Amino acid sequence: MSSQNRGTVSASYRAHAEAAQRLGRSYRALPTGSTVRLAKKTSNIFRTRAKTNAPGLDVTGLDSVIAVDTRRLTVEVSGMCTYENLVAATLKHGLRPLVVPQLKTITVGGAITGLGIESTSFRHGLVHESVVEIDILTGDGEIVTATPTNEHSDLFYGFPNSYGSLGYAVRVVLELAQVKPYVRLEHLRYRDLDALEQALTTLAASGTHRGFAFDFLDGVVFSPTESYLTVGTMTDEPGPVSNYTGQGIYYRSLQRRTSDRLTIADYLWRWDTDWFWCSRAFGAQNRVVRRLWPQQWRRSSAYWKLVALDRRFGIADRIQGLRGRPPEERVVQDIEIPVEQSARFLDWFLHNVPITPLWLCPLRNRQASRTAQWPLYPIRPGQLYINVGFWSAVPGQQSGEIGHTNRLIEREVSRLGGHKSLYSDAYYTQAEFEKLYGASTYTTLKKKYDPDGRLLDMYEKTVGRR
Repeated sequence: MSSQNRGTVSASYRAHAEAAQRLGRSYRALPTGSTVRLAKKTSNIFRTRAKTNAPGLDVTGLDSVIAVDTRRLTVEVSGMCTYENLVAATLKHGLRPLVVPQLKTITVGGAITGLGIESTSFRHGLVHESVVEIDILTGDGEIVTATPTNEHSDLFYGFPNSYGSLGYAVRVVLELAQVKPYVRLEHLRYRDLDALEQALTTLAASGTHRGFAFDFLDGVVFSPTESYLTVGTMTDEPGPVSNYTGQGIYYRSLQRRTSDRLTIADYLWRWDTDWFWCSRAFGAQNRVVRRLWPQQWRRSSAYWKLVALDRRFGIADRIQGLRGRPPEERVVQDIEIPVEQSARFLDWFLHNVPITPLWLCPLRNRQASRTAQWPLYPIRPGQLYINVGFWSAVPGQQSGEIGHTNRLIEREVSRLGGHKSLYSDAYYTQAEFEKLYGASTYTTLKKKYDPDGRLLDMYEKTVGRR
C-alpha cells in the first residue's frame, strides 16, 4: 500500500472515530425518558411509527466506507453507509458484499438488524451471516465491539432482527466476494406452482443449471400459470448488455426474453429503478409518463418519498372516502416459508389476496452450525426457505377491521411453519410474537444491554401502534 493510500485509510479511521464519539455524545445528551431514534434521511420501514419532536441521534459522518481489504476480502464500513455507496466502493476492487439487498438506500446497519436478503441468499444466507465484527451503540449508551467469540458474542448473534431495540450498528466488518464484470441471465418459465416448487428445490440445492454453476437465483410469479426463475452467472465475456434504468422495465423483460445480459452493477440494482414493480402506482411505467420522468428520480428512494407524502396528507385515503369506500389496507410484506410449502402458500395467496406480481428468493442459512445461534429469527438448520415479497394495497373492510388481510397472511404463514420480516405492519399477539421471535433470549439481552429500557421494546416497536 502506498503512503498516500495509507494516509487515506488513516484519515477514514479518524473520521469514523470522531463520528462515533458525536453519536455517543448525542445519545447521552437526550433527556431520560425521551424517544431515541436515528436522524436518518431515508428509510425502508413501512410500519406506522410514533410521531415525535425529539431530536434524532447525530449520525453525521457514519455513512462512509472506512477501508476495503483486498487481501482478506473484507470491508470495514460505518453502520449508516448505504449499499449504493458500499457497492460503488467495492466494485472498484472487483469485489462485492456476499449479499446485496435490492434497494440502494438500505443501510448496512439496517440490513443487519432488519434481515437483508437477495438472490445470493440460497448460498450465502441473510446479510448478517457475512458479518465478521460489529460495533453497537447499546441502550446503556456504550459502544461495544461484538464478534462470534468475544464477551459480547450474545449480542453479536442476538442483534439481527432486533430493529434497533437493542442498539444501533456503528461500525461493521463484512466479508466480500470477487465479481466479474457481467452477469448472464436465463429466465425459466413454469406453468404451474408445483413445477415451480420442484425447480426451486433442485436449483437451490445444486447451484447448477444444465451442468453449469450459477451465482444468483430469484423469481417472479405473475399468476398461477405464469412464473419465472432467473439464474444469473457472472462472466468475463464482453458483449452487448441491456439497460433497465431508462425506458426498459426489468421485471417485464422476464416475460419477453429467455436470456439477457447486464453489467454487474446494473444486475445488483435491477430492482431499484422501478422499486421492483411498485413504480407503476405512480404512473412511472406508463410510456408517456416515463419519458417525462427524470431519470435521477427513477429509483426506490424517490418513490418512497412519494409514499411518505401520501401518508402525511392522507391523499389516497381521502380519494377512497370521496368514492364512498373505506381506506385501502397496505399489504407490504416479506415472508419466509419452507420450500415444500411454497406451492401451497402461493396457491392460497393468489386465491385470497388480489396482489401480483410476487417476488421469490430462496434462502438457506450459510452455516448450519451457526443457525441455532440467530435466536431472534430462528430458522431450521439445513432447511431451504422461500422468501415471498408482495407490496401493494387491497380494498379495506367495510366493517372497519384494521389489518384484515395482513392478519390472514400471518396466520397462514405461521400454519405453514414460516416467519415474516418486521419492517412493515404486524398484528401478532404478544404470545404469538414471543413464540416466533426468540422472546427468552431477547429478554436476557434487553436486561443486559438496555437495563434502563431507554430503547423501545422489540414487540412495542414492531407491532405496537406507537
